[in-house]
Amino acid sequence: MPIDRKSWLRRRVEQGLVRGLTHAYEAVKVRPDKFLIQLRAAYDLPITGFQGVYTVDVGYLDQVAGSLVRSSTKMAAVQGAGFGLGGLLTLVPDLGLLSAITMRMIQKLSLLYGFEFNTDEEMADLWIAAASAAGVDISRELLEKEVVNRFIPRVIQRIAAQASGEVVEKWAGRLIPVASSLIGAGLNYYFVRTWGRRAAAHFREKHVERRRAIPRGETYSTLPSGS
Repeated sequence: MPIDRKSWLRRRVEQGLVRGLTHAYEAVKVRPDKFLIQLRAAYDLPITGFQGVYTVDVGYLDQVAGSLVRSSTKMAAVQGAGFGLGGLLTLVPDLGLLSAITMRMIQKLSLLYGFEFNTDEEMADLWIAAASAAGVDISRELLEKEVVNRFIPRVIQRIAAQASGEVVEKWAGRLIPVASSLIGAGLNYYFVRTWGRRAAAHFREKHVERRRAIPRGETYSTLPSGS
């Protein structure tokens, strides 16, 4: 593909991601209470609140995280197959839905590992995790110097810039009409799976650090019944 066309496609991807992620920030939120019920029913987690995950075996939490990522990747693949039929004409709406799926997945992983997002600082931490999933290192010092309503848009811009460069070569394949549906499904799957694994690793590391700080005798390593 010519360099100028690559540059155009990357700008389109970046703009689409900025819009999609901004909408996700404003409107796409997982309800913790409903997600807690889902975790207890679907995965037999013996918890009454998200702080209870620190009493559950980390290996089991990892299994649940893997299941959540797989579920999101399948959803993204189905969405990508449908929008892929339109090639580049449906690129921007595709990115909007892809951003929503990705951010809901990251929110669920955050809650699963015991990190809620009720305050501005916790919400900022969630976006730091999203940046980590995109391969962008955001310093906590930057957060300390800015209020959240200015910090998050800057993070979104950096995520979009990084992600557009990472996937533009792959998404360029959507220019092929016959294969665009399959390509859209495969690339959305790749995108969400990659971000999901990175986000899960980010939250797992933070979870283990916090768990180590809990006084001995207040945790146990028994797997939930039926696991």
